[in-house]
Amino acid sequence: MRKTVPLFLLSSLFLLALESVAQPIYVAPSGNDKNPGTLQKPLATLTGARNRARLLRRQKPLTRPLEIVVRKGEYVLNEPLVLTTDDSGSETAPLVFKGEAGSTPVFYGGMRLNRFEKVSDDLWKTDVPDVRRYDWSFEQLYINGQRAIRAQTPNDGFFQPKTVTETVLSKGTGPFADFAAQKITVPLESLNWLSGLPEADLNQAVVTFYHNWDNTRKPVLAVSKADTALYITGEGMKPWNKITNQSLFVLENLKAALDAPGEWFLEKTGTLYYRPRPGETIDKITAFAPVNEKFVIIKGDETGGKRVKNIRFENLSFQIAGYRMSPFGVEPEQAAARVEATVQLDFADNIRFITCEIAHTGGSGIWFRRACANGRVERCYLHDLGASGVKIGETIIRPDSSELTHHITVDNNILRSGGYVFPCAVALIIFHGRDNVLSHNEIADFRYSGVSVGWVWGYAFSPSKRNRVEFNHIHHLGWGVLSDMGGVYTLGVSEGTVVSNNVIHHIYAFDYGGWGLYTDEGSTGIVLENNLVYACKSSGFHQHYGKDNLIRNNIFADNIKAQLQGTRVEPHRSFSFTNNIVYYNTGTLLSSNWAKFNLVTDQNCYWDARSKEPVFGKQSVQDWQLAGKDQHSIVANPGFVDPEAFDFRLKNTDVVNQIGFKPFDYSQAGVYGTMAWKNKARLDSAVAQEFDQMVAQHEKK
Repeated sequence: MRKTVPLFLLSSLFLLALESVAQPIYVAPSGNDKNPGTLQKPLATLTGARNRARLLRRQKPLTRPLEIVVRKGEYVLNEPLVLTTDDSGSETAPLVFKGEAGSTPVFYGGMRLNRFEKVSDDLWKTDVPDVRRYDWSFEQLYINGQRAIRAQTPNDGFFQPKTVTETVLSKGTGPFADFAAQKITVPLESLNWLSGLPEADLNQAVVTFYHNWDNTRKPVLAVSKADTALYITGEGMKPWNKITNQSLFVLENLKAALDAPGEWFLEKTGTLYYRPRPGETIDKITAFAPVNEKFVIIKGDETGGKRVKNIRFENLSFQIAGYRMSPFGVEPEQAAARVEATVQLDFADNIRFITCEIAHTGGSGIWFRRACANGRVERCYLHDLGASGVKIGETIIRPDSSELTHHITVDNNILRSGGYVFPCAVALIIFHGRDNVLSHNEIADFRYSGVSVGWVWGYAFSPSKRNRVEFNHIHHLGWGVLSDMGGVYTLGVSEGTVVSNNVIHHIYAFDYGGWGLYTDEGSTGIVLENNLVYACKSSGFHQHYGKDNLIRNNIFADNIKAQLQGTRVEPHRSFSFTNNIVYYNTGTLLSSNWAKFNLVTDQNCYWDARSKEPVFGKQSVQDWQLAGKDQHSIVANPGFVDPEAFDFRLKNTDVVNQIGFKPFDYSQAGVYGTMAWKNKARLDSAVAQEFDQMVAQHEKK
């Protein structure tokens, strides 16, 4: 006999189900945080919505996503959104911050400045009263969606020191002095900008040095016209990368240097001066000064190890964030490693950013730092950044291995134009982290490396394993201001790490470097395959030193100085180089100590389009093979469609079949999805042309 459920019981179950499904919480520009957060009475801020979500979660358990729907419009982010374990969702009921359908609401972490007035046709000014009221200052300014330049000299290019000497004031016990003064003897034309300045104005001036892979930013302590020198203080110079007469520098925050369109200067009185760019009109100008350095802080319980979990951000734009230099300046540090991000996560699990924008920042974009797992950045647009785009892991190895960041995926994003405050920042970097995936990203217009993986120098233990760097388009990096960089740069023992199916081109360093694929100190156990590398300065592939790396089935073509380079010779097998195509019409085939390496090299195709007879260092093909190298390799034109136009498709595969080369579709590198998204990823042709002009000028010298 079939039993029936009483109607009143069905109704009760239905009501319970409804109660477990939270209604969306709404945020709107016209909202008020005293409202209940309904569509009719929305809240005003993300923090208000967070508080409302906490209240709802305490009232009843949720079985469906709790959505905070942000209505179309612009918002001022007076303080960062802070999320803790109190805000965690569950896998079935995550907390979701999302823009309403069809819109991307914008949150500004800065204040809109007052209207400008003319001093003259080419100089405007405005008053920022909070500067004098609260002794506030800022170091970035954004005009009409573009980063303005704090008054600096020279406007183009750099100064160079004549000599650099250091006086140690406190040695300490480390490899460099705890405290020292540096005397920088400089050309008179650079010193003239500082001579005669009142001490208060002089101490506001900032000097930024570019030395190899680092930047040093310091306030100018004093000048000596008699010695033609400026003085800075701080830590002693690092013996592995000192400031020398081969370094570059610029002077910043000088009112006298306010002489070019796009430059600005802020007086302590609160008067801000700006020289307009061509086409800007005083009645159509939007100016933002950054107030916050961060947009979102997600931080779990460090003491108990409890994570913030299951939170998503969708269709939101975060713009305008700053960075203020310490009064003591910024010491050099590879990759600007400790520079924080506008979105910073610690002790966080399953936090996702989907179709979001981060723009106009003083620091980095997103950092999955300590004890993060299962995070995702997908289809986001990160641009006009002060430092890096996305950072993963910490720079220290914790004794508790459970705090190692892992399984972070950064897929199908555009990371473009960065390193404006910290040129040595890397666009996309994994410090200590395992099992992360960096895929299908568009990475361009940064001043240093595109991707960096690993953070141990040499053969000591490294926790960075099984990371994957694949299908990325990495290009137009370096800009001739720093050295020792790569499109993809690796460090340390990294078994299981794979770098594959990337397209890397137009990497240009100031001095040495500008490599496509760069296995640096101790890189071990890495597979580099199916990559296309061309138009890089020093070579397409360079190994400084490492062990048992596999470089196979790649195309290296038309790199400027050389195609292949190896530096430190070691007794163990450094790498295996097989099934690769090496084609060139400029530079040499090999550089440095490639011929002396302990390596396996075979089944490759080599072609010098000029002579048709590649030279292996100082050896002919026959002598090279008699020495036991490339026994089954061939010298032949691989048959690219149009290498001069960077079209490296193969017209046929008959030649490369002889070496076991497996053709790969390099057009799959970069972003995927709609045509609008792909078009957004394309580098502006004017930027590419500017890069080519820079390379041509450097190559003439």
